[in-house]
Parts: sequence; structure tokens; C-alpha cells
Amino acid sequence: MTLERKIAQLFRMDEVTWLRHANPWSVILRNTVLPLLILAFWSRIWLGWWAIIPVTLALLWNWFNPRLFPPPESLDHWTSKGVLGERVWLNRDKVPVPKNHSIAPNILTTISALGMVFVIWGVVVLKIWPTLFGAMVVYLSKLWFLDRMVWLWEDMKDATPEYRTWRNRLK
Repeated sequence: MTLERKIAQLFRMDEVTWLRHANPWSVILRNTVLPLLILAFWSRIWLGWWAIIPVTLALLWNWFNPRLFPPPESLDHWTSKGVLGERVWLNRDKVPVPKNHSIAPNILTTISALGMVFVIWGVVVLKIWPTLFGAMVVYLSKLWFLDRMVWLWEDMKDATPEYRTWRNRLK
């Protein structure tokens, strides 16, 4: 089982949730999660232990975002294809992806994780430069990853009957 599938299970991502998450608004607003978490944890300097409230709200937003929006009218949007590609990527232990798609996502995930080290360090020591630098690294690598997922989806959308049903679900 891939790490991504384990994370999806932790978030209880079922067919309906994945379809809702393919809504471009869900993907675009997903980009607010990291800044909200940073601000929520940073708020400890102003709120003390009351910072648990914004932290909880930011974590709830992380959970509800993929469920909040209706399924998209079309899966032709770049962000929708990115979500479908993420599903293909997390399914790579069952349906192998082409070799040209197997290296970049792992590298980009590693770069994103390194960016998160800077974010966490910056938030813990309350330093703005590592926080902003880390967030920039996270976002650049994540958006590049998403672009790779669009490419993966385009190459794999007809690979299995299951993938074809994802595409045809809105028709």
C-alpha cells in the first residue's frame, strides 16, 4: 500500500469525496491550509494556550475542504485533472505508472518535505525567513507535483476501466 493511499484512508477519502475534491475551488482553496496552520501555530505568541482554537479550526478546514464543494461540472479543468492524477499516483502499487512518471513525483515530494522542515523550524523558533522560505519551497514543489499529476492523468485516463469510470462519472 502506498503512503499516499494510507494518507487518503486517514482522511477517509471515498469516491464521493474524491469527486468533490476535484472541484477547482477545493483544489485552489486547499492552498490556504498551510498559511492558516502557520498563523494558527504562530498565534501562540498572542493567544497562549488559546491558540489551540485557531489550530483546531485550521485542522478542521484541512479535513472539510475536500468535502465542502459539490462535484465539478466538468473534469476538464487543470486542477481537476491534477486530483485525478493524484488518485492514479496513489494507486500505482495496483496499476503501475509509466517509468517516465515514476521519478519526478518522488523527488518533488521529498523537496516539499524539506520545505516543511523549514516551515516547522520557523514556526517553532518564531523566525519569519525560514517559515516563508519553507512555505515557498512547499508551494513550488506541490504545484509542480500537481502539474506532473495532470500529465500522469492524461497518460493513464484510459489505462483501466476504473479510471474511465472516474472520467465518465459526471456524464
